[in-house]
Amino acid sequence: MTITRPAWHSPLLRTLLAGVLTLAPLGAACAWQQSGTQPVSSSVRFQQDAQQQQVRDELQKSQLQQQLQQSVSDNAKRPVANDARAREQLDQADQAQRDRDRARQQDLIDRQRAAADLPRVVPQALPAPKQNGG
Repeated sequence: MTITRPAWHSPLLRTLLAGVLTLAPLGAACAWQQSGTQPVSSSVRFQQDAQQQQVRDELQKSQLQQQLQQSVSDNAKRPVANDARAREQLDQADQAQRDRDRARQQDLIDRQRAAADLPRVVPQALPAPKQNGG
C-alpha cells in the first residue's frame, strides 16, 4: 500500500500559490494608485513608473528567494521524512519564513503607497534678475 501526499503539497503548486499571493497585492496597489483623476506631469509619471518597477523587481526577487528557500527546505526534510517531530519543526520554520516574507512584501507595498500619497514639491521659477541700466 502506498501513501501519497495530497496534491496541494507539491512544490510546484506551493510556488504558484506563493506567486499569486505575492503579485496580488501589487496588482491591487497599481489599481489603487491609478484610480486618481488628477492629471500627472510626465516627470512625476516617470518617477511613479520607476518606483513601481522597483517594487515589482523587489517582489520578483523576493519570490525567487522564496522558491530557493522552499527548495532548500524540501531537501532538508528528506533525511528526516520518518521523524514526525523533526518534520513538524521544519514545517513550522517554513511557515514562519513565509510569514516573514509576506510581511516584508506587504511593508514594501505599504511604503510604495505611502510614497505615492506624499505631496509633490514642484520648484517655482525664480524671478528674472533686475538689471540696472547704466
